[in-house]
This record gives sequence, structure tokens and C-alpha cells, in this order.
Amino acid sequence: MSLARRKLMQLIGLLGAPTVFLLVFFFCPLIIMLVYSFLTPGLYGGVEWQFSHLNYGRILGWADTRYEKFDPVFLAIFLRSLRLAAMTVVTSLIVSYPAAFWISRMRPGRRDFAIFLVTLPFFVSLIVRLFAWVLILRPTGFLNQGLMAVGLTSAPVEFLYTDFAVILGMTYVFIPFMFLPLYSAIEKLDLAQLEASADLGATRLQTFRKVVLPATMPGIVAGSIITFIPALGNFIVPSVLGGAKVLMIGNLIEQQFLSARNWPFGSALAMLVMTVVLVLLLLQLRLARREAQS
Repeated sequence: MSLARRKLMQLIGLLGAPTVFLLVFFFCPLIIMLVYSFLTPGLYGGVEWQFSHLNYGRILGWADTRYEKFDPVFLAIFLRSLRLAAMTVVTSLIVSYPAAFWISRMRPGRRDFAIFLVTLPFFVSLIVRLFAWVLILRPTGFLNQGLMAVGLTSAPVEFLYTDFAVILGMTYVFIPFMFLPLYSAIEKLDLAQLEASADLGATRLQTFRKVVLPATMPGIVAGSIITFIPALGNFIVPSVLGGAKVLMIGNLIEQQFLSARNWPFGSALAMLVMTVVLVLLLLQLRLARREAQS
């Protein structure tokens, strides 16, 4: 057997099992969901094998039949999900960027411990962490009690079951997703460039805008996409901290599959989210390729 053929067989042996796993447990369910999104919902759940494009029409505006009608509330929920996910990205970036700078300048021992603290919440159940926020944000919770104790408010403020609570909860959950790519980019920052910028008379703002920001932009883009994707489809945080007042696309998909038993419409909603995710990933690949070529 030639060397090239041996290397090819080794590559097939290494990639064969992961490829089969992805085909069986990722691509096959995805194809099934895509097919279901173009079928007719069954009267008592499930699907009828009859083609229908009206599942997408209920979201995008062309469904106008007896049973399938366009309802702007679905589009409003999707746009709200985009807004809340984008605000989660912004707040995560605001928190993580200075923290990543600070930790990257620590001594190695402290730096490793600080990174461990950032990832520590992953070792605790998400549900437990979210109900801890319920105890903090509810009208009789610690936050309201503290505000009334110092005289900043005379009555409890409605923090829970609002957009604010959902954004706060998702920021808390997804901060490590933003922090780690940022830290990786900031750690590679050449301090000699900062010193050269200062020697040439640049202010701190100019140094940040022309040296630091371009150098750390790959980490910002990667962290933003990695944070935005799970935030867009998240349904646990809105369910616990948003209740019935803050409905996101993930909650709507869950309801269509489990409560309404309208699998084709739930599949169409899921494929719409997948399309947005795919577009973001393609943008990231294009930016990464442009960065590699420059």
C-alpha cells in the first residue's frame, strides 16, 4: 500500500465515526425538520403528507386561508427575539471586554484562577442559577429590599418578568461565551504597539480606536456570534425570568411542538432561526477569510 493511500485510510478512520455521528444525529433530524416545515399539520397532531408553504406564510405574511392565517404576532416575537439577543451581545461585550483586559494583565497564577471563576457557573445547574435570580429580582427579593432600605424607591420595582430580567439572565448565562474569544484575542495583543502609539503622541482613545480595537476585532466578532446564536434560540431564560410577558422564538417553537402539536409550523419557525444562524456563520467565515488575507 502506498504512503498516500495509507494516509487516506488513516484520515477516513479518524473522521469516519464523527462523520457518521453528525449524519445520523444532526443532518438527518435537520432534513426531517425541513421536510416537515413544508407539510400540513395533522388534525390531532403530527403531520399529513400534503405539501403546504403556508407554515412560512403564517410568519412572513402570505397565508390567508381558512385554517392558516398570517398573524403579525409571530413576526413581532421573532423581531423581539432578535432585539433581545442583540442586546445580550452588547451587554456581554460591555462586561467582558474590560474584564478580559484586566485578567490578561494578571500574573499567571491569578490569571488562571480568574478564568476558572469566569467558567465556574458552568458547574452549577442552569435552573438553579436562574431561580437564584428570581429570588433576587422578585418584588420581595433582595434587590427591591435593598433599594427600599436605602430610600431609592418607596415601593417594589417590577424587575421580574420584563425584558430587563431576560437580558440580565441571558447576559449572566452567556458571558463566558463572549469572554473566552475576547480573552484569546486580547492576550495576543502586542504591548510594543501600544508603547509605540503612545511614543508617537496618540491619546489613549486614539490608541484604542486605531490599535487595540482592530487587533481584537476577530475576538469581538467571534464572541458576538457565539453569544448571539444561543441567545436567539434560548427558551429556558425567558420561561423562568420572562414568564408569559416575554415570549421569544424559542418559547414559541417549544409551544408548537409540545402544546399546540403543530409540528410543521414549529419546524418552519426552527428553520427560520437556522437560516439566521447560517447567515451569521457565513458572515463570520467571510470576515475571518478577509482578516487572514490582510
